Amino acid sequence: MTDDDHALARELAEEAGRRLLELRAHGGEPDKLRNAGDRLSHEFCVAELGRRRPGDVVLSEEGADDPARLAAERVWIVDPLDGTREFGEPGRTDWAVHVALWERREADGAGDLTAGAVALPAQGKVLSTLDPPPPHRWDIEPVITAPMSHRVGSVGGPTGRLRIVLSRTRPPRFVLDISELIDAELMPWGSAGAKVAAVVCGEADAYIHGGGFYEWDTAAPVAVARAAGLHASRIDGSALAYNQVDLLMPDILVCRPALAGSLLQAIREVTHAS
Repeated sequence: MTDDDHALARELAEEAGRRLLELRAHGGEPDKLRNAGDRLSHEFCVAELGRRRPGDVVLSEEGADDPARLAAERVWIVDPLDGTREFGEPGRTDWAVHVALWERREADGAGDLTAGAVALPAQGKVLSTLDPPPPHRWDIEPVITAPMSHRVGSVGGPTGRLRIVLSRTRPPRFVLDISELIDAELMPWGSAGAKVAAVVCGEADAYIHGGGFYEWDTAAPVAVARAAGLHASRIDGSALAYNQVDLLMPDILVCRPALAGSLLQAIREVTHAS
């Protein structure tokens, strides 16, 4: 992996987003617009990666899964339009383009994300591992968890309550239970990329989801979150793994590092995990 991979991820996400904005500006029937957006962005990203990284494998939500990726050294994981529903709703800005690179390590044959970018075209933002956002006061202010009540203090919202972004269409029951347990403010949002971006940019303190999604939903957001110094894991605290045989990802936690311990404990309590 080189700096050029970071730059390429950013460039592709940004340009695909620009093309999607142009398409959206013409309007049209929402479902047709969504389908056209998925196709437009997918075709652009796959063509550019094929031209500029011909030896790499591409895994895209809108393309067939190539089994060659499981033995490949480098795999690009792309969600051409994350938040397709929101893309078709006039005025919504919580949709994104995800481009990430997974690379195999020589030492042990395993691999991990090494570059990524999340474009938020309707917000005029591109977050990437090329130029990760400067760290906020993630661990400077102490996080205080009161016994039993799990009241978390010193968080970023004006009310002093923990701000959790969650799915606007599929809010997990356990996240609602966590909000009651720790008196958190819930912020329903669309794209997973937009949710992680809210945490990266300090607009929210955590993103929690369970109930399943796929590698392309989180690969680029997780690459960006890690580059920005955030905690990213499964909701049981275990590592997130990519380029797996089964592309389904059950759950995710992305948060300010100082909140990880308290949130993992709250998740264990509401899900009755040991």
